[in-house]
Amino acid sequence: MSDGRKVLLLHGGLLAGLFALHFVLPAYHHGNLARIMVLASYAVGYNVLFGYTGLLSLGHALFFAAGMYGMALPLHHLGLPAGWALLTGLGAGAGLAALLALLALRTTGVAFLIVTLMFAQAGHLTILYFGEVTRGDEGFVIDAAQRVLWGIDLSAPDARYLAALALFAASLLACLALVRAPFGKTLIAVRENEERVRMLGYDTHLHKWGAMVISGALSAAAGAAYGLLFGYAGATFGSVQYSILPLLWVLLGGAGTVIGPFIGTLFMFYLIDLSSDLTTAYMLVAGVALIALTLFAPQGLAGEVRRRLWRWLP
Repeated sequence: MSDGRKVLLLHGGLLAGLFALHFVLPAYHHGNLARIMVLASYAVGYNVLFGYTGLLSLGHALFFAAGMYGMALPLHHLGLPAGWALLTGLGAGAGLAALLALLALRTTGVAFLIVTLMFAQAGHLTILYFGEVTRGDEGFVIDAAQRVLWGIDLSAPDARYLAALALFAASLLACLALVRAPFGKTLIAVRENEERVRMLGYDTHLHKWGAMVISGALSAAAGAAYGLLFGYAGATFGSVQYSILPLLWVLLGGAGTVIGPFIGTLFMFYLIDLSSDLTTAYMLVAGVALIALTLFAPQGLAGEVRRRLWRWLP
């Protein structure tokens, strides 16, 4: 079997398995997996910039929150239909990513990380400052009557799960197509040796700008979907915590692997969920697990599988 067929079989099998789980999971895990798929879509977006382009950002909460509030505010305050609200959220995140890239890509390394963090914190403070509209830390609930898309009630558990699966499938397949396309291969080359890629005649700045816009758009789509599917928008989603989480998910699952963000999100979500039942110091448990994985699986779970077994894993 060719490597291309193996790749399609693996990722198609994952999506088929997630669809099958819809019919057998108990209610608690059914809801959890829907949430995991939306957050994994966010991690896929982050992985485009960090895992494949080599740009370490701590500002992705800005794009996630932009998608969420770009969807929620016109839906809540203006009564915009859910479909149009999703598009405004996607546009808000992609537009912010395009503008931020023009400034942030003037820097490299640690300076890039600091600039993205600074803008994300500015976005978080903006949400808090305009609390009369955004409701600040308290946030606001989106009514079930407003969460209807093409006649489908997304507040219903079955519809919510399938919508989350559709978002994750679109993100996963888009990332898979990207990394197999010439543009994606150039991004990987930029990550490995930008100077050599520039000497070959490629516009590395334009490629990095494109990667940041794609990453921001995927993150914004996840933020908009999260608000719509779970009926809540709050300033917490714009905090630095939601810039660090996708980094952890990608590192755990395997940076630069298509399937890694899902594995990392699933692992971290249930690690925290299960350890919080045992102790209030559940983040200590998560920290110990992170240290262990860093020591024994430095390339992440999927990265180690690729290194040891499946060299063809994208």
